[in-house]
Amino acid sequence: MKRLVILGGGESGVGTAILGKKQGFEVFVSDKGPILPVYQEVLNKYGIVWEELQHTEDKILNADLVMKSPGIPDNVQLVKTIHALGIPVISEIEFAAPYTQAVTIGITGSNGKTTTTMLTYHVLKNAGLDVGLAGNIGKSFAWQVAESDHEYYVLELSSFQLDGIVEYKPHIAVLTNISPDHLDRYEYKYQNYINSKFRITKNQTKQDFLIYDADDEASVAWLANHTTNAQLIPFSISKTLQSGAYLNKKTMEVHINDEEFIMETEYIALEGKHNLKNAMAATSVAKLMQIRSATIRESLSNFQGVEHRLEKVLKIQNVQYINDSKATNVNATFFALDSVNAPTVWIVGGVDKGNDYSELMPLVREKVKSIVCLGVDNTKIIEAFGNVVDMVIEVDNMHDAVNMSAHLAEKGDIVLLSPACASFDLFENYEDRGNQFKREVKNL
Repeated sequence: MKRLVILGGGESGVGTAILGKKQGFEVFVSDKGPILPVYQEVLNKYGIVWEELQHTEDKILNADLVMKSPGIPDNVQLVKTIHALGIPVISEIEFAAPYTQAVTIGITGSNGKTTTTMLTYHVLKNAGLDVGLAGNIGKSFAWQVAESDHEYYVLELSSFQLDGIVEYKPHIAVLTNISPDHLDRYEYKYQNYINSKFRITKNQTKQDFLIYDADDEASVAWLANHTTNAQLIPFSISKTLQSGAYLNKKTMEVHINDEEFIMETEYIALEGKHNLKNAMAATSVAKLMQIRSATIRESLSNFQGVEHRLEKVLKIQNVQYINDSKATNVNATFFALDSVNAPTVWIVGGVDKGNDYSELMPLVREKVKSIVCLGVDNTKIIEAFGNVVDMVIEVDNMHDAVNMSAHLAEKGDIVLLSPACASFDLFENYEDRGNQFKREVKNL
């Protein structure tokens, strides 16, 4: 019996453990931190051996195969030791893929991947397909394959999940865009991160498709210098394309497989240029899967959007409060600032992953009147923008951030939480940060 060791007892780890057990592996789950009681119950129910708050090496290094949670970096000593012993280390996606006959659509990118994943899933679900939603989102892929397998899956894939891929390939890959993010995990080399994103297409064949942003410099440069076997489907909001998706004045046009899909952009529920790109990507997937135009049109017009992504919370005394806590990098915040159209009090800060704030400078000059820094160390933000805006204030909790912003905002202004940073210094995660923001706004 082969021994499967799983590092990390969270959603992907527990899902992999269940699938591994069903496939006849001897399974051991090890987590350096605590395992949530709800996951402990599941592991016990399936008779899976587990440990928390430690990694016992002699129970780990005798593995035939290791599935590592995406949150654990490759440069941790334990992982280096496992690699040195020649034990394969893979991701949950790589482990689960051989055990399902499903067609998968893999979606990655620095920004927009959650919205594009949710929107694609929404379209396919509305078309009546038996489709699962997994990856970085919802119930883990392995868990669904083990307990409620689907015919199709829409998978949101982070660069960390792609790093653990050996043979997995999506039938349709979507790369929304690439901008510097998580550079702390890639030796602070942007090219390493770009290469990691393009792993999504490395095993694709001529029968598969890669949908990409033809306006995105990093993507276009990589494709100019590397080959993929996949059929390329570009989308653009700045140029007219012979095939793919593009913007024609106020109309989105999609030309795929000699078929045409046209929709006035005013009827697309999601607002903003970046969301138009997300809509183009999702529509391209739908057209490749031969979904009826009427279904696509209806789905694009009634989609609700994603929590913590440019989410309008409340208007109080004619000030609009917007929760964009999911903006954990500079590029995401660029889209947020680009989409606001009133003087803005900007709440920013957290764990800086090697950010370069210079690309935000024109938007900050044009739109931001005050900055509220919400982080343990705000030095870089203050150095970047201290001389550009009228007021920069530092706070260390959400209550003060919201109350100070309310004090600084005047009628007609916007208060925007768009941190451009990870949340782990003051919050559990970006959801916790966004929920605290919404709660404090409602308490004003």
